[in-house]
Amino acid sequence: MLGGQLLLGSIMIVLTVIIHVSGLAVFIAYLGAWLGSVTARKKFAGLLMALSFTVLIVFFLHTVEIWSWALLYMWLGEFVDLERALYFSTVTFTTLGYGDITLGPDWQLLSGFEAANGIILVGVSTAFIFTVMRSLHAAVTESGSK
Repeated sequence: MLGGQLLLGSIMIVLTVIIHVSGLAVFIAYLGAWLGSVTARKKFAGLLMALSFTVLIVFFLHTVEIWSWALLYMWLGEFVDLERALYFSTVTFTTLGYGDITLGPDWQLLSGFEAANGIILVGVSTAFIFTVMRSLHAAVTESGSK
């Protein structure tokens, strides 16, 4: 069963990375087009909205990824209740790891895959938000010096 866990965990990591990177790429295209008009108009409100929307998009992507893991656990028969599957997935993805609910021995390695997946994607999200903040700061500085 070890091989199945390694394969399924790897597939889920690839899937969630594709979800995350694709979502960020679409958002970057949208933000780039929108940012030009925002900096020329009401700067503070527009930039506040851009940063808030960035955080919400990142949070939405993490939600989709957590749901993906939860649905996998349900499909494997580890949980029959979606609420418990989502709870376990959220606690695992965020690496909080209460340990009050665990996977059975046949699939327990998947929880480690999800935790590693979550911490890496949270790191990517943090870097992305920081980059957006720097870009917004540069846009304000540039438009203010003209």
